[in-house]
Amino acid sequence: MIRGVIFDLGSTLIRFNGEWGKVVSEAHVALVDQLQRDGLQMDGRAVASEFRRQMEIYYHDRESDFIEVTTAFVLRQVLAESGHPEVSDEVIRLALERMYRLTEDHWSPMPGVYDVLEALRREGLRLGLISNAGNEANVHRLIDRASLRPYFDPILISAALGLRKPNPALFEIVIQAWGLSPEEAVMIGDTLGADILGAQNAGMHQIWLTADAETPANRAHAGTIIPEATASALTDIPALVRRLSGSPVSPMVDA
Repeated sequence: MIRGVIFDLGSTLIRFNGEWGKVVSEAHVALVDQLQRDGLQMDGRAVASEFRRQMEIYYHDRESDFIEVTTAFVLRQVLAESGHPEVSDEVIRLALERMYRLTEDHWSPMPGVYDVLEALRREGLRLGLISNAGNEANVHRLIDRASLRPYFDPILISAALGLRKPNPALFEIVIQAWGLSPEEAVMIGDTLGADILGAQNAGMHQIWLTADAETPANRAHAGTIIPEATASALTDIPALVRRLSGSPVSPMVDA
């Protein structure tokens, strides 16, 4: 019997609308502009380019070691290399907030998200959220902009914990907080290598949401990580949860 449902956030409950590369480039320019406004003397174009390069390395590395360092850590490294080894926490915070504000404007709730969450709550299910992200404040703003906070307890963000999905420890934190066994919970997310494999490692049920799941990472794992169930739309979730509720957990497939 399933008694708890854990959701991913990005491309599961909310989706990005816009050209990602263009928006990110504009956000990096805004970050550097904020640093300069706060008195840091630098070659803005060079710092923005190096920050983007370091972020690409960070995105690559975190997919293999499942350790979450924050974007603040990456930014401090870049600034130290550009001659600013001592920058206050407040200057870093303001620069990252301005950067993320530009990307936050392009996220919107998935179609049917509130109806789905209300339906699950009416069935007496506990709802939790685990998000892989490098900036905790950014995720909290996205949650609040989408009016999602009232639905979820607990909310875990990898930037605050130093661990990323698929590390099973993240899933176990939620399950233990609820006082449930792994087979009484299901994970719903768009990423095979994080959401689905992580749930399998934790002994949970899993539903792969494919609405926005066409990514290189998922293509690389296709045929290797096999989800227990697949949903093409978020609105399919309540029926799938009911269907899995009486089923044993599918065995884990090695990645």
